[in-house]
Amino acid sequence: MLNISKNSIKGRVNPFSFDSYKMTLPSDQSRKRVRILLYILLVAFVMLFLPWTQNFRSKGMVTALKPEHRPQTIHSIIPGRIEKWYVQEGDFVNKGDTILYISEVKDEYMDPALLERTRLQVDAKMLSVKSYEEKVRAQENQLVALTENNKLRREQALNRLEQARLSILSDSIMLEAEKVNLTVAERQYERMEKLYEEGLKSLTDLETRKIRLQETQARKISAENRLLSSRNDQLTAQIELNAIDNDFRDRLAKVNADRYSALSDQYDAEATVNKLENQLSNYTVRSGMYYVLAPQAGYITKAIQVGIGETIKEGAEIVSIMPQDYSLAVEMYVAPIDLPLIKVGNKIRFIFDGWPAIVFSGWPQLSNGTFGGRVYAIDNFTSDNHRYRILVVPDMDEEPWPDALRLGSGAEGIALLNDVPIWYEIWRQMNGFPPDFYTVKESREISRSKK
Repeated sequence: MLNISKNSIKGRVNPFSFDSYKMTLPSDQSRKRVRILLYILLVAFVMLFLPWTQNFRSKGMVTALKPEHRPQTIHSIIPGRIEKWYVQEGDFVNKGDTILYISEVKDEYMDPALLERTRLQVDAKMLSVKSYEEKVRAQENQLVALTENNKLRREQALNRLEQARLSILSDSIMLEAEKVNLTVAERQYERMEKLYEEGLKSLTDLETRKIRLQETQARKISAENRLLSSRNDQLTAQIELNAIDNDFRDRLAKVNADRYSALSDQYDAEATVNKLENQLSNYTVRSGMYYVLAPQAGYITKAIQVGIGETIKEGAEIVSIMPQDYSLAVEMYVAPIDLPLIKVGNKIRFIFDGWPAIVFSGWPQLSNGTFGGRVYAIDNFTSDNHRYRILVVPDMDEEPWPDALRLGSGAEGIALLNDVPIWYEIWRQMNGFPPDFYTVKESREISRSKK
């Protein structure tokens, strides 16, 4: 080795029989590793161009789509005391089945003959209303009779007034006639007096003419008296007519006052009848509330109020019931940043608690044990957890959800978005960009519209 001796061992010793010597010899393992690394890089490069489905995950729970299909609690409408239970937890009840019976605890409803006594009060008040109606009807008849009587009395007074007017007219004519007669008598007396002074007429003729003049004056005065009497009769007839009208108004006002008073009493009685009928109806309805009934078919899940003799308040929860028929849905919450990516009709993949699944988020077609769904509704406001709630229903084009799935089960939703290359998804994740909001088709339509 150091060429100190001229003796050589070459050909005498086989160096390949020693493991240490073999380990010092060069081998082709490094080449194999390089080839493997190149193959891996080539496969990784090819995989960068494979399609990847963008997605994001969110936790949720199974619920019912319709509010009436979700679990609910049965309340007591009135306060009472539990007397008897007709069901127990786990029992199935149909709509209208009796769940329990409660008794009354308020003293104003404890009378066992409350309905009968209230009905008697209603009947008595209805009779009172009828009596007031008869009284009002009698007063209306009295008004009619009073009006007719006043009409006749006015006609009589008008006739007397017309008679007085005609009598005045007649007496006025008679007075004018007597005035003419008096004038004629005075002229005749003056001529007779001149003839007597001339000696053409005797004293007897003069005295006769004077008597006729005095008679004419007396008839004139009598005509004036009759005219004044007729005028007085006219005034009396007018006063009587006014008195008839005034008396009619007074009597009419009195009858109307009595009628309105009777109407007021009638309306008060009718109001009392309506109040009592309302009270009777309330009592009747309340008596039917002593039996708490099932609002729909379902299973009794939990008795909140227990025991016999326990007092419950108005609106207190008694039992909880799970409806028999319900349509499943998943209630899940998404962050505000992911809300614009969700639309009604988008597809969602679910992993339900209790069902094993092998999930490839980016390749949903390779996943196993997941179930499909479609977005049914999206809330327009955030919930208490500052996230938006969405409802997802089963996808009719996918495999149906498990029959054993129950309300309240946990679910993890995977929202499927756009299909992009893997290299783009890696680049997006490294830069912290959100998933693509627009699909390729929508992007093309937007670019066309801009052009």
